[in-house]
Amino acid sequence: MPISRRALLGSALATAGAMVPVLPRSAAADAAQSKVVRIPDVLPGNVGAVWRSLITKLGREALGGIELEWVGGNPGQTQNQFLAGAIDITFSGSVGTVELNARGSDLVLFGPGSNNHIRWIVRGDSPYRKPEDLKGKRIATLSETSEQFKQTRIVAALSGFDIKRDLEIVFGPPTVNYALFARGDVEAAVVPEPTASRLLAQGAREIGHVGKLWQEATGSSAPAILVGLAARRSWVEANPHTATRIADLFATVNRKVNERPALLVEAHDVLGIPSTEKATIELLPGRLADAYTTGWDRTVFQVLDRQIDEAIKLGLLAGKSPRPIYLPTQLTPA
Repeated sequence: MPISRRALLGSALATAGAMVPVLPRSAAADAAQSKVVRIPDVLPGNVGAVWRSLITKLGREALGGIELEWVGGNPGQTQNQFLAGAIDITFSGSVGTVELNARGSDLVLFGPGSNNHIRWIVRGDSPYRKPEDLKGKRIATLSETSEQFKQTRIVAALSGFDIKRDLEIVFGPPTVNYALFARGDVEAAVVPEPTASRLLAQGAREIGHVGKLWQEATGSSAPAILVGLAARRSWVEANPHTATRIADLFATVNRKVNERPALLVEAHDVLGIPSTEKATIELLPGRLADAYTTGWDRTVFQVLDRQIDEAIKLGLLAGKSPRPIYLPTQLTPA
């Protein structure tokens, strides 16, 4: 029996050290794997909020018999839901994955998610021109345990700027940070999209894009991935066809957004942007399209490795995981 493209995940996993045999794509092989997969339903206020809508629009045939059960919860709950077994797949970044593995989780990234879309925002009449100008000031940002904050700290450190030491930080979800900034309680907000675009549409100004600051500091042209699809290594090994199908689904919808950014205008409501905010909606295609990771290859893996190396230098991590935190997945060619 010929081996299909998706069966190649088995050999790819083995190459990455997972020791998974090559499995032929057959009805028997598929039947033995998970058909109902629980995955977080990303809340409005984050670029990932479009995933459920776009994947649903692909139709049941694209799911290949898999049923995705979208589980709600705020970003602070997702990790706990995963650790408690309430969801099978989560979204995780390089630093958070190594941290969880150090505590015995054996988490592995197996597919694309989102690139870093975190922005430093100040008021339009603010004197600040770059993040370092805010030393000694009060800012609002995401939870200290979030990948967003960790990557922001790493990128700032590459410029000799320790945001934990040099700033007064208020931690909270995007909606709270939005309110703090709008009331003038903080000098700046470090927030994800589309929250950043909402503030810009109201007259605020951007002084830093964490993903682009990473590229400038490292001399890399590759996008700085923020999070990817993640699951326990044992689950991916037991369900390689299912894992591949899901990774392919996310790559497909991410490419659609890259190719037709106007989809973000159509999806403004699921992103959490009301129809009344027309100025924000107009900004979405130009500011969010490149936030969606389309590839899952050596280029992405090199970024993940570099992020871990920089986190170790900064002292955020004690060391690397004993095995690679990512596994190759054979995606449908663009």
